[in-house]
Amino acid sequence: MVRTVTSFGRSGTFDWLYQRVTAVILIAYTLFIVGFIFFSEDFGYQAWSELFAQRWVRVFSLVALLSTVIHAWIGLWSVVTDYITNRMMGPKATVLRLIVEVLLAAVAVFYTVWGIEILWGV
Repeated sequence: MVRTVTSFGRSGTFDWLYQRVTAVILIAYTLFIVGFIFFSEDFGYQAWSELFAQRWVRVFSLVALLSTVIHAWIGLWSVVTDYITNRMMGPKATVLRLIVEVLLAAVAVFYTVWGIEILWGV
């Protein structure tokens, strides 16, 4: 049996709830960005720059970024723990699964830090 040590939530129910909440945030952000692109009369660098100069857009973008990371982590964790098991991969599956999870976590941290630097950097 796979332990939920590296799961995001405390249980499958919390993971399910986190994933649904982050999906709602991501669809709201997507609709906002697509709406801005389609309804902007003069869409270009200046309009884009003015949009992201507003603090609330940066905060909304940060929430969307964190939602993306949480949503992806839960989904990837589920796939990894479903397919990299002792039954399917043999006795080395636990080590392989932890290596994959550490690599995925490193990528998630890298993209999160990079995204924060893009949003809040000078």
